Amino acid sequence: MVSQRVLYVIVCAASPANDVGRLVSAAQQEGWTVCLIATPSAIRFIDVNALSEQTGYPVRSEYKNPGEPDVLPPPDAIIVAPATVNTINKWAAGICDTLALGILVEGIGLRLPIVAVPWSNAAHAAHPAFTESLAKLESWGAAILTAHEAYRPPEEVEDRPADFPWDQALAVADQLARCAAS
Repeated sequence: MVSQRVLYVIVCAASPANDVGRLVSAAQQEGWTVCLIATPSAIRFIDVNALSEQTGYPVRSEYKNPGEPDVLPPPDAIIVAPATVNTINKWAAGICDTLALGILVEGIGLRLPIVAVPWSNAAHAAHPAFTESLAKLESWGAAILTAHEAYRPPEEVEDRPADFPWDQALAVADQLARCAAS
């Protein structure tokens, strides 16, 4: 049975992705139905079978074939975490060359509550396009969580930081979704 609130979790190819099940569990405890979408490269970082079992939905990473029904219910909110520089920059440019990006671009157009938790190395994060992309996305209504330990360049923290802000991302998404529903 689908709850009233559906959360799409979009995961990118970065080390914290391996722990995305923590976010799924926390969201389910808060009453969310969770659907997981992975960038094609993120598939290497996650346990697709375990996450499909945990959510009750297939983990999607590719567009469906024309004419096929969508197996996922429509989202009420989206969290993209970890959000790589590649995904952030393509999303801000409106590029839809993956299912994850198509959903994010559409989410801006639908004015859905979206929370992004960037994760990058120092060299990528220093590129001016990244800063510009974050500012654009924020100006379009996306909540960008950068004031946290996990935003420090990965070489400065453990490979999979235990303090990646899954709970903070969920709290912000929940708050935005409640405001949007009012």
